[in-house]
Amino acid sequence: MAGLRTATAATAAPIACAPGPLEAEEARLLLRALADPIRLQVIEALGNGERCVCDLTGELGLAQSKLSFHLKVLKETGLLADRQSGRWVYYRLQPEALERLRAWLAALAASCGGIAVPCP
Repeated sequence: MAGLRTATAATAAPIACAPGPLEAEEARLLLRALADPIRLQVIEALGNGERCVCDLTGELGLAQSKLSFHLKVLKETGLLADRQSGRWVYYRLQPEALERLRAWLAALAASCGGIAVPCP
């Protein structure tokens, strides 16, 4: 996990805000963030719209501190956005980041059908 913290901390702006197609390094950061089972559960829980942290802790059965760490990682990669209302923080998915990752995967799938040149 230390590698993820270093990699995401080095990202100046969330990936979702970057213009143009997703670069391979950006895709790796997004995929690394999504590879953690807890973060994937968070993404799935936010699939139906914005949620308060208090709702997510109860639904996912996580301590607030542990959930906050995972929310921070997802936010740093640009997969989530947040807003504060009073003392509560609400999180939502960033569809642009998901779409850019989907497009990157689609381009990869479209180009993977090539046949290798026979070895000498």
